[in-house]
Amino acid sequence: MPAVEGLLSPSASKLFTSKSLLNPSISSSLIFSPAPRLRRLPSSSSSSSSSSSSSLSIRCSATQQMEAVVDSVTPGQFRVDVLSESLPFIQKFRGKTIVVKYGGAAMKSRSLQASVVNDLVLLSCVGLRPILVHGGGPEINNWLKRLNIEVVFRDGLRVTDAETMKIVSMVLVGDVNKNLVSLINKAGASAAGLCGVDGRLLTARPAPNAAQLGFVGEVARVDPTVLQALLDKGHIPVVSSVAADESGQMYNINADTVAGELAAALGAEKLILLTDVAGILEDRDDPKSLVKQIDIKGVKKMMDEGRIGGGMIPKVNCCVRSLAQGVRTASIIDGRLEHSLLLEIMTDNGAGTMIIG
Repeated sequence: MPAVEGLLSPSASKLFTSKSLLNPSISSSLIFSPAPRLRRLPSSSSSSSSSSSSSLSIRCSATQQMEAVVDSVTPGQFRVDVLSESLPFIQKFRGKTIVVKYGGAAMKSRSLQASVVNDLVLLSCVGLRPILVHGGGPEINNWLKRLNIEVVFRDGLRVTDAETMKIVSMVLVGDVNKNLVSLINKAGASAAGLCGVDGRLLTARPAPNAAQLGFVGEVARVDPTVLQALLDKGHIPVVSSVAADESGQMYNINADTVAGELAAALGAEKLILLTDVAGILEDRDDPKSLVKQIDIKGVKKMMDEGRIGGGMIPKVNCCVRSLAQGVRTASIIDGRLEHSLLLEIMTDNGAGTMIIG
């Protein structure tokens, strides 16, 4: 007779295994026994169809029995079990720096925002060193419209004249950043908000197409000293993507780029970009064709073949650049999922696509 673990769904099988370890009295003989618990479906003309139907019937019955066993586990036992299963991941990442770029749906939804904040606090509590880098496009657009300033984009980048730059700085540094710091503090951790100007963290330079885009910049240099000091004291740095050049002129910099450059400068274990899609798709028209893991060579091939396009291209380039500079892994994950950060770091399956060097 087949083992019950082979007849359950992956999640149910994992749960069964963990519950068996927790309580030896829970065994396959307890939940997997012959009829009358197992119902065989009526036979069909094909023996293979009959075998498939029988297997499906066994799986359904076994899963129902499994649910009954799980229901008998106390909340305390379940909580301890979950913590125990997290131990290998905590040991793997404890003391390691994780850079998270926060934006998209996770920034617009209050529930997803709370999920990200709670994930960051939990990761900090178990010994990881998270850094949060954020944008704030929707908030900037709202303020520009309220002030009757036209919102203009070229090739996906915001055209930023002097007046717009003042609004960008005000919103990102003075509003979005401080709101995130407040939420993290409220959740029980200690956050410190800063932008590229603080501690000379980032030095900017004009983008190559600055004549068309205005004060849109790139990262010319990173000095992570101020971040290292905050991390060593147990704080969670929250960084807005605004920086100045050598003359003091402020620039608006893409938040993905800032996250990638900070991860590289810090020698981070992991760079995570929260997005509004599942990750990199094998087929852009098939949301189920998620690529779970790929190396730099493979992802470059996908771009050359045109299978990666649109807004995913700069994100992939950001990941590839950070990996080339020493970051261990870079992930593009689905920020629409609650607790996507924990899923990415604390589980084998993750929450999107992981790119490796």
